[in-house]
Amino acid sequence: MTTRQRHIAHLYLHASLAEDQYDDIVELMSGITPHVQAVPPNAVQLDLTSALRYFDLSAYDVVQLAMMRLKALYGIDSSAGLAGNRMLAAMAADASAPGDTTWVPAGQVGDWLYPRPVTALPGIGRATAETLSRYGLHTIGQIVDLPAGTLQRLLGVGPARLLAERVRGRDPRPVTRAEPAEHMVADLVLDRDCLDPSGHHRAVLGLAGQIGQRLRGEGQVARRLALTVRYADHSSTTRTCTLPEPTDHSPAVAATALGLLAALGLQRARVRSYAIRADNLAPASSTYRQLSLDEGDDRARAAEAAADRARRRFGLKAVRPAALAN
Repeated sequence: MTTRQRHIAHLYLHASLAEDQYDDIVELMSGITPHVQAVPPNAVQLDLTSALRYFDLSAYDVVQLAMMRLKALYGIDSSAGLAGNRMLAAMAADASAPGDTTWVPAGQVGDWLYPRPVTALPGIGRATAETLSRYGLHTIGQIVDLPAGTLQRLLGVGPARLLAERVRGRDPRPVTRAEPAEHMVADLVLDRDCLDPSGHHRAVLGLAGQIGQRLRGEGQVARRLALTVRYADHSSTTRTCTLPEPTDHSPAVAATALGLLAALGLQRARVRSYAIRADNLAPASSTYRQLSLDEGDDRARAAEAAADRARRRFGLKAVRPAALAN
């Protein structure tokens, strides 16, 4: 018995989308295949395997159909990756210019994957990359040839096993229609690339403030944050952190987001856009906050509530952190 080959497409949307616009696009993609997974803030993944017979087209042609519908109905340019699993499709999309599609056929995975840098693999952070670099391991192909025991001594058993699967292009995750948890996204797309570390700091601080305001406005708290930075070459990096406790407090959100930014070590990176995603949301009324003997914390929250009232009355820019003042 043979397993049917999967055809997974990852579409990156070159636009800044409101949540209702993004939901409309997910619904549009559902007209091509019922297997659509949202990848906020501006990407979707499609499992085209069952749609090929319906359209009587190749997987590549179905991807072109999806891109044409996005352009015709919403005026949105997109870039796409097509491969046999979600990881490879996302990597291929990162390697595609706007309007282009990078297709990684099943028989060419090794040829396409192995020359690429280790950092191109999703989930490979700076610390892991630096550890591998110290031992002269810079490309994916170099790690493929490494004995499993050696890799485990360098990274530990769990990370080594996961990396060994990824460098061979394996990813068993299915495309699932439903999001595992509710989420909230704030993003910023720049008119020109930003190379200034202080500009990165201001952008992330402003987005963290937006997330905090929306959480409080909707009576929600977040348990996890993710920061995605997209670069001028259309590649991107995402870092995720579980919060010490569920929160809607802007300083706590900002501290975590800025910590994720610092972990990226951007230095002189040419950044085109930023996005903060808050997920694992829960009603604020059903969660508990650790009591503090620090009166400053209570004063900060009281000031935050007053600032929220001022924004509701006079506009979102009525009260801002000093770092964001012109």
